[in-house]
Amino acid sequence: MAMGGRLVTCGCAAVLLATALLLCAPDATEAYDSLDPNGNITIKWDIMQWTPDGYVAVVTMYNYQQFRHIGAPGWQLGWTWAKKEVIWSMVGAQATEQGDCSKFKGDTPHSCKKDPTVVDLLPDTPYNMQIANCCKAGVLSTFNQDPANAAASFQLSVGLAGTTAKTVKLPKHFTLKTPGPGYTCGRAIVGKPTMFFSADGRRATRALKTWKVTCTYSQFLAQKTPSCCVSLSSSYNDTTVDCPTCSCGCQNPNRITCVNKDSPHLRSAIDGPGKWTGQPLVECTSHMCPVKINWHVKQNYKDYWRVKITVTNLNFRMNYTEWNLIVQHPNFDNITQLFGLNYKPLTPYGGGINDTAMFWGVEPYNDVLMQAGKLGSVQAELLLRKDSQTFTFEKGWAFPRRVYFNGDNCVMPAPENYPSLPHAMHAL
Repeated sequence: MAMGGRLVTCGCAAVLLATALLLCAPDATEAYDSLDPNGNITIKWDIMQWTPDGYVAVVTMYNYQQFRHIGAPGWQLGWTWAKKEVIWSMVGAQATEQGDCSKFKGDTPHSCKKDPTVVDLLPDTPYNMQIANCCKAGVLSTFNQDPANAAASFQLSVGLAGTTAKTVKLPKHFTLKTPGPGYTCGRAIVGKPTMFFSADGRRATRALKTWKVTCTYSQFLAQKTPSCCVSLSSSYNDTTVDCPTCSCGCQNPNRITCVNKDSPHLRSAIDGPGKWTGQPLVECTSHMCPVKINWHVKQNYKDYWRVKITVTNLNFRMNYTEWNLIVQHPNFDNITQLFGLNYKPLTPYGGGINDTAMFWGVEPYNDVLMQAGKLGSVQAELLLRKDSQTFTFEKGWAFPRRVYFNGDNCVMPAPENYPSLPHAMHAL
């Protein structure tokens, strides 16, 4: 395909993504989260062919995080060129700015920026501008939830770059935004050339050169305040322990930090600045969190007990697609039945300890958590078998130890405030 005066072709065939993710699994690297110690996003920059003044490369991002995905409005990948490279053309993505290309006569590059930022294309992109694993509006799923969409790829033709493996230089200062901060990317290193297999598996080709970049996530870098909180309730106590006050910030009377759901100015606030930047517009509450999770001990049977989980979206600007919960509880090795949830056990500590579970919605029933309003919540239930050696309703044992929403650690109530067991029921 001729684009921008340069012939852009790619000799690699489509690969089976789930297999590719496993074969390309990363080595243990420094991570920020004890529940996903090796989780990262790995970027591979594969040079596929040489051109008269540079090369054609396929860039692929693999999400190796167990429970953190990139939702709308999608990823933004940036870097700084080592020399005076330009992007002649792209397939499957686009640079956000062309930059100053005034020195070029005739064919004009797609981008002349020294530090370009690249974004994904939309799903309705014409087929002649697509490659495998592109055009998902920047959404990058987790391998646990949706392995077929846990990678994103694009192709670019790079000019003024050198035409041999010795003369090309690795790009520097990679950045990954979603679109906010949170990810820190290491330097690009030379890796083992990536192998590509044809659809029938009968032919293998390999990249001429491969560079590899690893990006890790920190919730502390992503946001100054938490993004979710947990409330607790039970059938044996009428008291509901709400999220701690100011869990995600406090209401500021001197400026608008939240909106009442019955406010006549709600619509103008929703459509105002920040709609597409990921900046939340939350309902006015004592905790000011965009997302609230309620854990309710619903029923007690002879051999089983039942929990109801409610996730409420209080953010008027966000639909949470492919949401997930990570919950820690010592009874999760006895999960018997789930209602309205998918489930996968996680064992971050090894040693056969099964106290961490990943839950997510059932498509298309409740896999999207709609923005604040009448439909802004999802509910599901768990049935757990009692272990006679450990089970008790005393001292808050029935409540979770930690809860994550979309990979972010949620604020829990203080243990001394948990719903207490009436004295008449201590024998349960």
